[in-house]
Amino acid sequence: MVITVVFYVFVVFTGIQILYYLIFSSFLFKQKKKLNNTEKVPVSVIVFAKNSATNLQKNLPNYLAQDYPEFEIVLINNASVDTTEDVIETFTAKHKNIKVVSVENNEAFWNNKKYALTLGIKAAKYDHLLFTNINSNPVSEHWITEMSKKFTLKRTIVLGYEKYKKENSFNNLFIRFHRLLKAIQCFAFAKQGSPFMAFGNNLAYKKTEFFKVNGFIKHIKIKFAEDDLFIKDAATKENISYAISKNSFIETDAPESFNDWFQEQRILSSIEEHFKFKNQFFLSFFVISKLFFYVLASILFFLYPWQIILAIVLGYFLVQYIIIGLSAKKLKEPQIIFFLPFLEISLLLIQISIFIANLISKPNHWK
Repeated sequence: MVITVVFYVFVVFTGIQILYYLIFSSFLFKQKKKLNNTEKVPVSVIVFAKNSATNLQKNLPNYLAQDYPEFEIVLINNASVDTTEDVIETFTAKHKNIKVVSVENNEAFWNNKKYALTLGIKAAKYDHLLFTNINSNPVSEHWITEMSKKFTLKRTIVLGYEKYKKENSFNNLFIRFHRLLKAIQCFAFAKQGSPFMAFGNNLAYKKTEFFKVNGFIKHIKIKFAEDDLFIKDAATKENISYAISKNSFIETDAPESFNDWFQEQRILSSIEEHFKFKNQFFLSFFVISKLFFYVLASILFFLYPWQIILAIVLGYFLVQYIIIGLSAKKLKEPQIIFFLPFLEISLLLIQISIFIANLISKPNHWK
């Protein structure tokens, strides 16, 4: 009797997991045609830089070379102590569409990116803003075009995708898998009218949206998550859109070590307590239901007819493979699908580790 009850609980959690993946697949379907804007509006590209002299020399030419009729580069130098300022001067001497915002540290906003971004937003000439980081690089000269065409009168916030550069290591593969899963959740929740996050290095919105919610003032003392917490304050099902064409991508280096990534995820996980309750619930229950799925499947495989359990597990993996596979293809990460079960179980164990680590001590440092 008890085993039968456990079996039906297992079936319920399997169904919940499959339902999650079906919801995740929604972002793959085309947005309404009226979302695409044929008018090329003037854009202020806000580029954040801190101690980034090398990346300025390497990446800024790709931003300046964008095939777009009217845009400016608002280059934020956030209290750099290397040769960033010197490199900036060489570019401003040659390019008139660069506007430099030099930020000095002060006691109230020491090393606070939100303060620096606020100054950049106020300095921007145009109402349509596109945010990135000089450590990231547009994959195409049509990046501004692909992001800005998602603006309409009602759709005033546009989510973009920031992918990690591919390297030949398991650490890189795992981190790219996690990034892919976060992107799927990001765009799917937005498609369902419940946006909860953004990739801050590829995010666009109108300046009016920023001032409508008084900027970052509600969470100015939190030195990170300027993107996710802004989305929580400003984004609605009516004003959100997203761009997932290949030319809309931004690419950046993955964290150099697993420990760097782990500490970063600890901080980002702690930010979820500031999300709207429904988003907290759905994100947490996705992990919890997955944990129950694997634990109960492992138990029932030895206590219940294994052929039935195997059939259910294979059915789950089939749905997962199809949806993650299509998503990986769309977001240009096809290699991930070949290692999916191993990557998923590894991520689940690490998420549990992050949860326990944050219970023991709260992370308070952003590298």
